[in-house]
Amino acid sequence: MAIVPVVMCGGAGTRLWPASRPSRPKQFLPLMTPRSMFQETLLRLQSLPDLKPPVIVAGAKHKDFIASQLAELGMTATVLLEPEPRDSGPAIAAAMAVIAATDPHDVAVVLASDHHVPSAEAFAASVARAAELAAQGYIVTLGVRPTSPSSAYGYIQPGEAIVAGRPGATVLRFAEKPDAEAARQYVADGYLWNSGNFIAPAGLMLSEIARFEPAMAKAVQDGVSGAISVGGGAKALSDAFRGSPKISIDYAVMEKTQKIAVLPVDFAWSDLGAWDAVYEADGRDADGNAARGQTALVNVTGSIIRAAPGMTVAAVGLKNLAIIAEPDAVLVCDLESAQGVKAAVEAMKAKAWPQTDIPSSAVPAPTLKALSGQLDDWLDAAALPLWWSLGADHVGGGYRDLLSLDGRPVASPRRARVQMRQVYVYAAAGMAGWQGPWKTAVAHGLDYFDARYRLPSGLFRTTVAVDGSPLDDTVAVYDQAFAMMGSATAVQADPSLGEWRGKAEAVLRGLNETRRHPPGGFVESGAAPYQSNCHMHLLEAALAWMQAGGGPEWRALASEIIELCMSRFIDAEGGYLREFFDSDWNPAPGVEGRIVEPGHQFEWSWLLARWSKIDNNPKAAAAARRLFECGVVGVDSSRGVAVDEMFEDLTVKSARARLWPQTERIKAAAILADIYPADAALFHAEAAAAAQGLMLYLQTSARGTWRDKLLADGTWFDEPAPASSLYHIACAIFELRSRLAAYV
Repeated sequence: MAIVPVVMCGGAGTRLWPASRPSRPKQFLPLMTPRSMFQETLLRLQSLPDLKPPVIVAGAKHKDFIASQLAELGMTATVLLEPEPRDSGPAIAAAMAVIAATDPHDVAVVLASDHHVPSAEAFAASVARAAELAAQGYIVTLGVRPTSPSSAYGYIQPGEAIVAGRPGATVLRFAEKPDAEAARQYVADGYLWNSGNFIAPAGLMLSEIARFEPAMAKAVQDGVSGAISVGGGAKALSDAFRGSPKISIDYAVMEKTQKIAVLPVDFAWSDLGAWDAVYEADGRDADGNAARGQTALVNVTGSIIRAAPGMTVAAVGLKNLAIIAEPDAVLVCDLESAQGVKAAVEAMKAKAWPQTDIPSSAVPAPTLKALSGQLDDWLDAAALPLWWSLGADHVGGGYRDLLSLDGRPVASPRRARVQMRQVYVYAAAGMAGWQGPWKTAVAHGLDYFDARYRLPSGLFRTTVAVDGSPLDDTVAVYDQAFAMMGSATAVQADPSLGEWRGKAEAVLRGLNETRRHPPGGFVESGAAPYQSNCHMHLLEAALAWMQAGGGPEWRALASEIIELCMSRFIDAEGGYLREFFDSDWNPAPGVEGRIVEPGHQFEWSWLLARWSKIDNNPKAAAAARRLFECGVVGVDSSRGVAVDEMFEDLTVKSARARLWPQTERIKAAAILADIYPADAALFHAEAAAAAQGLMLYLQTSARGTWRDKLLADGTWFDEPAPASSLYHIACAIFELRSRLAAYV
């Protein structure tokens, strides 16, 4: 028998306004300790043997809170996200369905995420006794022996002992929260406080739910069966969950089942339902005050005073008050009236005052510096080691194209661009100060690429099989660009690789001889021979060789592509960049000629901005800014990410959002802050927003992998992590790191 904690994260904690709001409910606040109530709940059972990772049930809008607070504890969990709240019955049913699918005999411990229990040891010991009783075929609830009459809690009337001389009794009655007189009578009659914690075998709870609420059981099972993974161990329950009746577990099962038992317990417990409860549970000074934050108190007694960061509270000549100061709202109430705060919140809601929730200006967003630090840590400590240890083929050579989201190699053909992108990543990482084996990683990629992809012409094929045998001898301009770009970064990082200078020059000569287009530029292989994309990467390669000390041919190549971009690729009136053209570099006929990709607006913006600094070219700088502005139009505000495609009128063509456009938005914003210092704050805000968007893609079970495609409905396309994305991510991180350091 294993124990599985089930943590319920519903509820808004209205009575703890203004600290607790629907967007930031009390369970995610550090009310009593430096950790949040949710985190303390997770830690409360860690001493128990045979403990499985928890199952957490929450609203979709709290996913990020849960992910970040789990990460702070170094814990993993199964997170079930409700499409809408349907009360505790369906939420518990969903958790039981997930647990029972693995082992119906596992004992679930259903915990509210916002309760205060000072003694984790006493709580765990009580749960262990309850689990033994539950294993005998009972749904066990913990009944706390009251310390005083209270109208804030429900009550349980215990019956006869289940086993004579041992803890655990039948339940005669559940009672709702009483008035003061009834509460006094309940305590006198031996009633227990209903703690809201339930312990039961998952299969037993499911069978009782199906017995008494079959419609709920069916809707919940369908919601669980249709759940979609959204990263970080979280699953979004399908819309079928919405069809469940809205009912509490008490009404659905506890008041009907004959298999209920109560275990009386004596540990200190509070649901911290209002500020008077927080005051009673908190530590107090010699004057009986529970003060936190920046406070100055003169002749104040018996009060709770809390000042949020950035707020100062001065109080004089007061007693028995709650003063709670948040950046946008202040509560002052008599502690005896603390239960009435909910009525004040309802009155504000009726007036549509925004302070009933958290305005965006009152929620401190992560700073760009903090986001950059998080991305640095993710790259240096997770991604680079993972893609060298498991992403590299240490037997057959080269780099794999795919890793599963839990970090396992996936067999697939190997593209040329992946090999040289990984060479770039590790060479750039070495120059950025990474302490891992970057030189070995660079040589590993170069040796394999040269041996397996080089054709007699000196150019490079597109794809080889897992065993290194040729699969596709097509010579793509796109792939040659990465052969030149990766080798330039490798030579810049490690001059001992100088032989690659001549190899890159040979590639450029081969392109000039075989792929030159008379009106300018190059002809790509495949169904779209006249495109801007391959030229973008040729420009990137040319700039890389200019940095690595290459000859004048690289500057000439860069200058030519810049001119082609400014005169043909970018629309003269709209300022946006198109993807596909005819042989005269006019927009291609049909839909292809209308496509505008936000990611490429950002990527070309970054390249033009770099050129503007090299060439002291204000026209390139202005074009870079305009491209960036066009790209920002393609950012979906609901998801905070740039979509894949727009039309030339900048309306959305494809609302899918791949990972790489988010990285290009970071790069462009970071360099434009350098070029336009008067607007640096604006561009840094864009970079921060893009970095937050990127972080969504990096929440996977194996840290260092990523998701690639965020669909329009907010779900993820289920596929392995493509190695080719590491180039995009690393380039954005290095750009942000260097630009931000220079700016600071």
